[in-house]
Amino acid sequence: MNTAGKNLQIRNATETDVPLILSLIQDLATYERAPNDVSATEEQLREVLFGKKRSAEVLLGFEKETPVGFAVFFHNFSTWLGRPGLYLEDLFVKPELRGKGYGRALLVQLAKIARDRGCGRMEWAVLDWNEPAIQFYRKLGAMPLDEWTVFRLKADEITRLAES
Repeated sequence: MNTAGKNLQIRNATETDVPLILSLIQDLATYERAPNDVSATEEQLREVLFGKKRSAEVLLGFEKETPVGFAVFFHNFSTWLGRPGLYLEDLFVKPELRGKGYGRALLVQLAKIARDRGCGRMEWAVLDWNEPAIQFYRKLGAMPLDEWTVFRLKADEITRLAES
């Protein structure tokens, strides 16, 4: 199932994993220098990941019984390809457990999901200061899209635009 050896097991998250998912999100935020920016709650995660209208999916990686990381993803759509894509929102392996192939194994599993679901591409964003991640992704054959700029509206701006 993975190239990280017998010690890594990857599985789909279940509703009982919500506290673990939130904990990994908080670990990721700390790593990304924004520990106070997480406003997600267990209740919100339960609804968007396991409720009636699911917005995303989560893969969890374990070294024996110890959680080592996760991947959060959802489907987008390419009008030019006329096919779905797989968007990787977050990939995180705990810093002390890096270098064992766990991040690569999670990406391999995502690639299998994308292939099996007929996705035309996989995409994700990486912070421009995160050079280790950039080099890791380049080694996998991923290329940055320098000609694209990501735009974002936050909740207040969404409301303002919707009411204009």
